[in-house]
Amino acid sequence: MRPERARINGEGLRHVGVPYDSDESFLNLAVPRVRAALTEGRRVLVITSARKLDLLTAALGHDAGRIDSRVSTAWYGHPYRTLAAYHEYTRGRRTLVIGEPSWEGRSRREITEMIRYESVVNAALGGASAVMLCLYDLRRVPPDVLEYNAVNHPLLLGADGEATSTSFIPPHELVLNDDRVPLPEPGPGAVTIRFTARELRRLRQSVGDYARAAGMDRNLITSLVISVSEIAANSVEHGAGYGAITMWVSDGELICEIADPGGALDDPLPGYIPPEPESPRGYGLWISRQLCDLVELRAEGGVLRVRLHLSLES
Repeated sequence: MRPERARINGEGLRHVGVPYDSDESFLNLAVPRVRAALTEGRRVLVITSARKLDLLTAALGHDAGRIDSRVSTAWYGHPYRTLAAYHEYTRGRRTLVIGEPSWEGRSRREITEMIRYESVVNAALGGASAVMLCLYDLRRVPPDVLEYNAVNHPLLLGADGEATSTSFIPPHELVLNDDRVPLPEPGPGAVTIRFTARELRRLRQSVGDYARAAGMDRNLITSLVISVSEIAANSVEHGAGYGAITMWVSDGELICEIADPGGALDDPLPGYIPPEPESPRGYGLWISRQLCDLVELRAEGGVLRVRLHLSLES
């Protein structure tokens, strides 16, 4: 375990699901907990809508200047960058985080990844000395999202205080939507390039050229090339030593699939947990999840397929 991940005074993550139904109940649960955390010497971060942050600021008075605050739409824009930001914020310090994602306007795919992120928090921040209260506004949260409150949080806050969730599922056991359904076949006009260790440089050039020809924003091309290069290098070093990449454009995004004939999913949470500095593996998928809009994995017939999705426009 990294020194900065070591628990402080034996305290680990307390991840709590918190449903509420009014602005008054939001303030009643947030204000006393923020003040208690400040008294305990915790660093405090609150993420919610701008309107609710204004309400909280007014209710806290001078204490408002002692907390950090972020607007949900910005903080939760990309779930795995959010995970990295939380990891950085909680590292080596006692913290209270009150977080409320915004769910409006998200696609089914985006909602699925947000639900998965809520589960992965339990593993990624398990050693953090942090209390994380995840808010669910019953007036706004979609019912299919609310169903996962008890699934993703080991603790639930109700009228009688915190209680253990009997429906909690550990992140490595969580299965969502189409997780086990085979990936659809590549779209029309797909281009396939085979590679070995000697051809990684050429592969990077080919991916960049394809992305430019597809009209991808040049600021995103570097992210795509880095992601493909990391996954391909893993295939060469830890897999079969060779592989193939298939690229195509669909619904405004460029999709790259790296197929590794010698790959295997031996990590139950591949690329979701920040790798240890001394680890020789784990960086490729972690980096790819940070840079891409979506990373999908399937191990089928002895072949590991890693599919990267990145929008053509920033």
